[in-house]
Amino acid sequence: MKQYGLFVMLLIVWALLVWPPGIADMAAGLAVALFVAWLLRDPEFSGHRLWIDPRRYFWFLVYIGVLAYYVIKANFDVAYRVLHPAMPIHPGIVKVRTELKTAPAITALSNSITLTPGTLTVSASPNGVLYVHWINVTTTDTEEASERIVRRFEWFLKRIFE
Repeated sequence: MKQYGLFVMLLIVWALLVWPPGIADMAAGLAVALFVAWLLRDPEFSGHRLWIDPRRYFWFLVYIGVLAYYVIKANFDVAYRVLHPAMPIHPGIVKVRTELKTAPAITALSNSITLTPGTLTVSASPNGVLYVHWINVTTTDTEEASERIVRRFEWFLKRIFE
């Protein structure tokens, strides 16, 4: 039943994008909307609900700003470390945990960590354990490292993906 709602929503968005819609435009939109609705028919795939809730779009837009802030801040930090004569880095791999449960949320978190200069997700498991290469390891404690690396993104990703 959810596929019908998704199909209708996709068709409406298509019609708005090609406004005023012609017969050929609507035929193409109908075909694509049917294909996408068919593709997302699997009941195990919970990603389709992301398209329906407008709050998720709001939190996604907020998250883009938060991610941009941390990327810019980390760029300055890495630039400082590289340009400093003593090159004050202490690289290492730390174990962090996340409270996120779904695969798309953990993937988005892993990608966000990797996009932030100075950190790189080396491994992520479905149970929420991530191994992160950190340019300046200040702690090896899992909880403290999780607080410094993961928590700044996790709160937003919960609202988007879970």
